[in-house]
Amino acid sequence: MPATTDPTAGTARPVIGISSYSQNARWGSWDLPAVLLPRRYPDMVSRAGGLPVLLPPSGGIAGALPRLDGLVLSGGGDLDPALYGAEPHPRAFPPSALRDSAELELCTAALASGLPVLGICRGLQVINVALGGTLHQHLPDLVGNDSHSPEEAGYGSHKVSVASGSQLSGLLGRTEAAVPTHHHQAIDRLGAGLIATAWTDDGMIEAVEFGQPAEHASQFMVAVQWHPEAGEDPSLFTALIAAASQAT
Repeated sequence: MPATTDPTAGTARPVIGISSYSQNARWGSWDLPAVLLPRRYPDMVSRAGGLPVLLPPSGGIAGALPRLDGLVLSGGGDLDPALYGAEPHPRAFPPSALRDSAELELCTAALASGLPVLGICRGLQVINVALGGTLHQHLPDLVGNDSHSPEEAGYGSHKVSVASGSQLSGLLGRTEAAVPTHHHQAIDRLGAGLIATAWTDDGMIEAVEFGQPAEHASQFMVAVQWHPEAGEDPSLFTALIAAASQAT
């Protein structure tokens, strides 16, 4: 089984893969292409009891999934709109074909195998597009302001309303929350089998899960547009680790 024993604690820790970036970075005297991920992601996985493993955007990366107990699809840049049949918006960021293909491969294989999945920001969008959904490419055009991404290099906060009785409301323990936000795209048309379970006051979808009945209804899959790794509430990571522990 993939779960790994922590020699310091003597307990099995589920192995959680986290999709990561590939881009140029500077450290010390070096300025080179690097595989990157904000430290908050692995720290939250560790805090929740998992063993984090970074998954670089490489061809064939889904081959690592049988060695994992769970998957986090992380935040990041915009998906190529051609993947959902759209022309690029002037304010869309240049896509990374390598990351797009790697994460869509990871997502499709994880959903097919029943692996527990947590999608965060871009990760929610990857899941939606993988299942045939589409995206709004620039939210200020729709809502008339920058409330979804109020800080250029940081996280703002906005309220989300969560559907009563949803899996998400059970995990959060409430139907209303203030969450860290930094995104300029969001779900337009839902992908097959998905239901929306949280919204902002301006009507944008902020979370999805599988509906009932559905092909993947028994699988743990929660995806949110906000950034739980940047907040103080570990409940979504705790739920992922719990599901991954049951799967080992």
